[in-house]
Amino acid sequence: MSTQNPGPGYKQHPDHRVDLKPITADVRVEALGQTIAQSSRAIMVQETRYAPVVYIPCSDVNFALLQENAEQTYCPFKGTARYWNIRIGNDTIGNAVWGYDQPYDEVSDLAGHVAFYKDRVDAIYLDNQAT
Repeated sequence: MSTQNPGPGYKQHPDHRVDLKPITADVRVEALGQTIAQSSRAIMVQETRYAPVVYIPCSDVNFALLQENAEQTYCPFKGTARYWNIRIGNDTIGNAVWGYDQPYDEVSDLAGHVAFYKDRVDAIYLDNQAT
C-alpha cells in the first residue's frame, strides 16, 4: 500500500476500521422508477460505527441521470467526497450520490466508485433482494 496520501484519522483512532470487500452479487440501484446503476463489480464498505455501504464503479452508473452539485464533505478516513443529485424529468433527489475522487491510501480502491443513500433511492438490490 502506498503511503503518499494516508488517512489522518487513523493516527488519532488506530482501532477505526474501513474494510472494502468485493461483492459477488449483482447490484442494482433504482430511483424514481428507473435503474440508475447496475453492476457485478461493486464493493461493500464496512466502517466502524456505520452500516455497510455499497460502492458501484462509475462505469456501471448512468451519469446521464445524475447532476453534479457543489456539496462536499470530509472524512478523515476516506477523504473529501463530492455529490450528485438524481434528476429524471422534472424530479430531483438532492445529494443522493457521493464519491471520493482521491480517497486516502487505505481506501484507494474507492476511486472511480460512487455510493447511493439508501433512504433517497427507491431500492438497492443485491441479487434482486432489496437491502
